[in-house]
Amino acid sequence: MLLKDAAPVRPVDTAEAGVALPRVVLFDFDGVLIHGDSFYLFMRERYMHSFWRPLLALLSAPLLLVQLPFSRRLPVRVLVRIALLGLGERRYQAVAGVFADTLARRPRQFCRDGLQALRRHQAQGDRVIVVTGCEYTLVSRVLQQLGLANLEILASQLRPGWLGMRLLRHNVGRRKVQLLAQHGITAWQVAYGDSMYDAPMLKVATEAVLVNGTPTLCKKIEKALGRAVTRVEWF
Repeated sequence: MLLKDAAPVRPVDTAEAGVALPRVVLFDFDGVLIHGDSFYLFMRERYMHSFWRPLLALLSAPLLLVQLPFSRRLPVRVLVRIALLGLGERRYQAVAGVFADTLARRPRQFCRDGLQALRRHQAQGDRVIVVTGCEYTLVSRVLQQLGLANLEILASQLRPGWLGMRLLRHNVGRRKVQLLAQHGITAWQVAYGDSMYDAPMLKVATEAVLVNGTPTLCKKIEKALGRAVTRVEWF
Protein backbone atom coordinates (compact mmCIF):
# COMPACT_ATOMS: atom_id res chain seq x y z
CA MET A 1 0.00 0.00 0.00
CA LEU A 2 1.41 3.38 -1.00
CA LEU A 3 1.58 6.36 1.27
CA LYS A 4 -0.82 9.11 0.36
CA ASP A 5 0.87 11.80 -1.69
CA ALA A 6 -1.76 14.45 -1.23
CA ALA A 7 -4.77 15.48 0.72
CA PRO A 8 -7.93 15.31 -1.39
CA VAL A 9 -7.94 18.15 -3.91
CA ARG A 10 -11.33 19.54 -4.83
CA PRO A 11 -12.05 19.49 -8.56
CA VAL A 12 -12.69 22.86 -10.13
CA ASP A 13 -16.20 23.00 -11.56
CA THR A 14 -16.22 25.65 -14.26
CA ALA A 15 -19.68 24.62 -15.43
CA GLU A 16 -21.47 26.43 -12.63
CA ALA A 17 -22.63 29.62 -14.29
CA GLY A 18 -22.66 32.76 -12.21
CA VAL A 19 -20.52 31.31 -9.42
CA ALA A 20 -17.19 33.05 -8.90
CA LEU A 21 -14.40 30.56 -8.27
CA PRO A 22 -12.05 31.27 -5.36
CA ARG A 23 -8.54 32.39 -6.13
CA VAL A 24 -5.98 29.58 -6.09
CA VAL A 25 -2.97 30.39 -3.90
CA LEU A 26 0.08 28.12 -3.67
CA PHE A 27 2.60 27.98 -0.83
CA ASP A 28 5.90 26.15 -0.79
CA PHE A 29 6.67 24.75 2.67
CA ASP A 30 10.42 24.65 3.34
CA GLY A 31 11.85 28.14 3.42
CA VAL A 32 8.40 29.73 3.19
CA LEU A 33 6.38 28.41 6.13
CA ILE A 34 9.27 26.82 8.02
CA HIS A 35 12.88 27.89 8.39
CA GLY A 36 15.15 25.26 6.88
CA ASP A 37 14.45 21.90 5.22
CA SER A 38 12.06 19.81 7.30
CA PHE A 39 12.86 16.44 5.70
CA TYR A 40 16.60 17.11 6.09
CA LEU A 41 15.98 17.80 9.78
CA PHE A 42 14.15 14.48 10.03
CA MET A 43 16.99 12.63 8.27
CA ARG A 44 19.55 14.26 10.58
CA GLU A 45 17.52 13.10 13.56
CA ARG A 46 17.55 9.53 12.22
CA TYR A 47 21.34 9.57 11.97
CA MET A 48 21.88 11.27 15.33
CA HIS A 49 19.91 8.58 17.20
CA SER A 50 21.58 5.58 15.57
CA PHE A 51 25.12 4.28 15.90
CA TRP A 52 25.06 2.05 12.82
CA ARG A 53 23.52 4.43 10.26
CA PRO A 54 26.45 6.89 10.33
CA LEU A 55 28.82 3.91 10.14
CA LEU A 56 27.01 2.51 7.11
CA ALA A 57 27.05 5.95 5.48
CA LEU A 58 30.80 6.17 6.12
CA LEU A 59 31.34 2.75 4.55
CA SER A 60 29.33 3.94 1.53
CA ALA A 61 31.45 7.09 1.16
CA PRO A 62 33.59 5.76 -1.76
CA LEU A 63 30.44 5.00 -3.75
CA LEU A 64 28.95 8.39 -2.92
CA LEU A 65 32.11 10.20 -4.00
CA VAL A 66 32.09 8.36 -7.32
CA GLN A 67 28.45 9.35 -7.91
CA LEU A 68 28.83 12.98 -6.85
CA PRO A 69 30.47 14.37 -10.05
CA PHE A 70 27.64 12.94 -12.15
CA SER A 71 24.65 13.67 -9.93
CA ARG A 72 24.03 15.17 -6.52
CA ARG A 73 20.70 13.38 -6.32
CA LEU A 74 22.15 9.86 -6.31
CA PRO A 75 24.27 10.29 -3.15
CA VAL A 76 21.36 12.01 -1.43
CA ARG A 77 19.05 9.12 -2.30
CA VAL A 78 21.56 6.63 -0.88
CA LEU A 79 21.77 8.57 2.39
CA VAL A 80 17.97 8.75 2.58
CA ARG A 81 17.73 4.98 1.98
CA ILE A 82 20.15 4.37 4.84
CA ALA A 83 18.13 6.67 7.13
CA LEU A 84 14.94 4.76 6.30
CA LEU A 85 16.36 1.23 6.47
CA GLY A 86 14.16 -1.07 8.52
CA LEU A 87 11.12 1.20 8.48
CA GLY A 88 7.93 -0.27 7.05
CA GLU A 89 5.02 1.95 6.13
CA ARG A 90 3.28 1.92 9.50
CA ARG A 91 6.49 2.31 11.45
CA TYR A 92 7.58 5.17 9.20
CA GLN A 93 4.30 7.01 9.71
CA ALA A 94 4.64 6.61 13.49
CA VAL A 95 8.27 7.78 13.58
CA ALA A 96 7.65 10.69 11.19
CA GLY A 97 4.60 11.68 13.22
CA VAL A 98 6.54 11.80 16.48
CA PHE A 99 9.27 13.91 14.89
CA ALA A 100 6.68 16.25 13.32
CA ASP A 101 5.06 16.76 16.73
CA THR A 102 8.45 17.65 18.22
CA LEU A 103 9.34 19.92 15.31
CA ALA A 104 6.06 21.83 15.62
CA ARG A 105 6.92 22.71 19.21
CA ARG A 106 10.36 24.13 18.47
CA PRO A 107 10.57 27.86 19.17
CA ARG A 108 11.31 30.12 16.20
CA GLN A 109 11.34 27.16 13.81
CA PHE A 110 8.43 28.45 11.77
CA CYS A 111 7.97 31.56 9.70
CA ARG A 112 5.43 33.63 11.61
CA ASP A 113 4.82 35.99 8.70
CA GLY A 114 4.32 33.12 6.29
CA LEU A 115 1.77 31.40 8.50
CA GLN A 116 -0.07 34.70 8.98
CA ALA A 117 -0.17 35.25 5.22
CA LEU A 118 -1.54 31.74 4.69
CA ARG A 119 -4.26 32.28 7.26
CA ARG A 120 -5.18 35.63 5.68
CA HIS A 121 -5.68 33.93 2.33
CA GLN A 122 -7.90 31.34 3.99
CA ALA A 123 -9.91 34.08 5.71
CA GLN A 124 -10.38 35.81 2.34
CA GLY A 125 -11.90 32.63 0.92
CA ASP A 126 -8.93 31.72 -1.29
CA ARG A 127 -8.22 28.10 -2.13
CA VAL A 128 -4.86 27.52 -0.46
CA ILE A 129 -2.66 24.59 -1.48
CA VAL A 130 0.71 23.70 0.00
CA VAL A 131 2.92 22.36 -2.81
CA THR A 132 6.15 21.00 -1.39
CA GLY A 133 9.13 18.73 -1.89
CA CYS A 134 8.75 17.56 1.71
CA GLU A 135 7.25 14.10 2.28
CA TYR A 136 3.47 14.01 2.76
CA THR A 137 3.23 12.35 6.18
CA LEU A 138 5.75 14.72 7.70
CA VAL A 139 4.43 17.98 6.27
CA SER A 140 0.77 17.15 6.88
CA ARG A 141 1.40 16.22 10.52
CA VAL A 142 3.38 19.43 11.11
CA LEU A 143 0.62 21.57 9.61
CA GLN A 144 -1.99 19.76 11.70
CA GLN A 145 0.00 20.52 14.83
CA LEU A 146 0.05 24.17 13.79
CA GLY A 147 -3.75 24.21 13.61
CA LEU A 148 -3.93 23.97 9.80
CA ALA A 149 -5.68 20.64 9.54
CA ASN A 150 -7.89 21.33 6.51
CA LEU A 151 -5.20 22.38 4.04
CA GLU A 152 -4.82 20.78 0.64
CA ILE A 153 -1.33 19.32 0.31
CA LEU A 154 0.62 18.08 -2.68
CA ALA A 155 3.91 16.59 -1.53
CA SER A 156 6.67 14.09 -2.20
CA GLN A 157 5.85 10.43 -1.80
CA LEU A 158 7.59 7.37 -0.40
CA ARG A 159 6.82 3.73 -1.07
CA PRO A 160 7.56 0.52 0.84
CA GLY A 161 10.59 -1.48 -0.28
CA TRP A 162 12.24 -4.72 0.79
CA LEU A 163 14.58 -3.00 3.22
CA GLY A 164 12.46 -0.02 4.20
CA MET A 165 10.75 3.03 2.78
CA ARG A 166 12.19 4.54 -0.37
CA LEU A 167 11.52 7.57 -2.54
CA LEU A 168 8.79 7.18 -5.14
CA ARG A 169 8.38 10.79 -6.27
CA HIS A 170 10.25 13.94 -5.32
CA ASN A 171 7.87 16.85 -5.83
CA VAL A 172 10.29 19.60 -6.87
CA GLY A 173 10.76 21.92 -9.84
CA ARG A 174 8.59 21.11 -12.85
CA ARG A 175 7.10 18.14 -11.02
CA LYS A 176 5.11 20.54 -8.86
CA VAL A 177 3.39 21.94 -11.94
CA GLN A 178 2.84 18.41 -13.31
CA LEU A 179 1.33 17.20 -10.04
CA LEU A 180 -0.98 20.20 -9.91
CA ALA A 181 -2.12 19.45 -13.47
CA GLN A 182 -2.84 15.84 -12.49
CA HIS A 183 -5.24 17.22 -9.90
CA GLY A 184 -6.96 19.47 -12.41
CA ILE A 185 -5.18 22.69 -11.45
CA THR A 186 -3.55 24.45 -14.37
CA ALA A 187 -3.82 28.12 -13.32
CA TRP A 188 -3.29 29.96 -10.05
CA GLN A 189 -3.35 33.56 -9.02
CA VAL A 190 -0.61 33.70 -6.37
CA ALA A 191 2.40 31.50 -5.62
CA TYR A 192 4.95 31.81 -2.81
CA GLY A 193 8.40 30.25 -3.24
CA ASP A 194 11.95 30.73 -2.01
CA SER A 195 14.31 29.14 -4.55
CA MET A 196 15.01 28.44 -8.21
CA TYR A 197 13.31 25.08 -7.73
CA ASP A 198 10.06 27.04 -7.42
CA ALA A 199 10.54 28.93 -10.69
CA PRO A 200 8.20 26.67 -12.76
CA MET A 201 5.43 27.12 -10.17
CA LEU A 202 6.04 30.88 -9.89
CA LYS A 203 6.03 31.34 -13.67
CA VAL A 204 2.41 30.22 -14.02
CA ALA A 205 1.18 32.46 -11.20
CA THR A 206 -0.45 35.81 -11.92
CA GLU A 207 1.54 37.13 -8.94
CA ALA A 208 4.84 35.46 -8.11
CA VAL A 209 6.14 36.10 -4.59
CA LEU A 210 9.76 35.39 -3.64
CA VAL A 211 10.24 34.86 0.09
CA ASN A 212 13.50 35.99 1.72
CA GLY A 213 15.33 35.93 -1.59
CA THR A 214 18.71 37.57 -2.05
CA PRO A 215 19.08 40.19 -4.79
CA THR A 216 21.08 37.67 -6.84
CA LEU A 217 18.38 35.02 -6.51
CA CYS A 218 15.71 37.56 -7.34
CA LYS A 219 17.50 38.45 -10.58
CA LYS A 220 17.79 34.78 -11.53
CA ILE A 221 14.12 34.17 -10.80
CA GLU A 222 13.03 37.22 -12.78
CA LYS A 223 15.20 36.16 -15.70
CA ALA A 224 13.66 32.68 -15.63
CA LEU A 225 10.13 34.12 -15.42
CA GLY A 226 10.69 36.94 -17.88
CA ARG A 227 9.01 39.44 -15.57
CA ALA A 228 9.26 41.07 -12.15
CA VAL A 229 8.39 39.25 -8.93
CA THR A 230 7.17 40.53 -5.57
CA ARG A 231 9.82 40.25 -2.86
CA VAL A 232 8.92 39.83 0.80
CA GLU A 233 11.05 39.51 3.93
CA TRP A 234 9.40 37.10 6.35
CA PHE A 235 10.47 36.17 9.86
